[in-house]
Amino acid sequence: MKQLLIVFVGGGMGTVMRFLIVKLLPYSGKGFPWSTFCANLIGCLLIGLLTGYFLRNSSENQSSIILFASIGFCGGFTTFSTFANENFSFIRSGDYTMLLIYSIISFSVGILMIYLGILVDKYLQ
Repeated sequence: MKQLLIVFVGGGMGTVMRFLIVKLLPYSGKGFPWSTFCANLIGCLLIGLLTGYFLRNSSENQSSIILFASIGFCGGFTTFSTFANENFSFIRSGDYTMLLIYSIISFSVGILMIYLGILVDKYLQ
């Protein structure tokens, strides 16, 4: 039960942060969906930082931190379902160029952000 509460609180905080990004970068359904893109990339960077930290400092006492930060916060902050829906909208509208640009950039830069987070963690130690 404690683990569920930890994930719940982390997810709620991540969701609120995601909501704030949507307010700062509203998406009208046309053009590049910056709010989802930024939230997902920030989430990838954070997962990279956390992964680097937890690989370097593995301990049984950190399971609550992993649940809260990785599964809860990052899970609530990032959004694959919105990403997929935006891509489906590009398909529906016939905007295959934006579909390819958004998908390729999101996947490739997302992976790079995770790697960058791991590298940053190495330099912070």
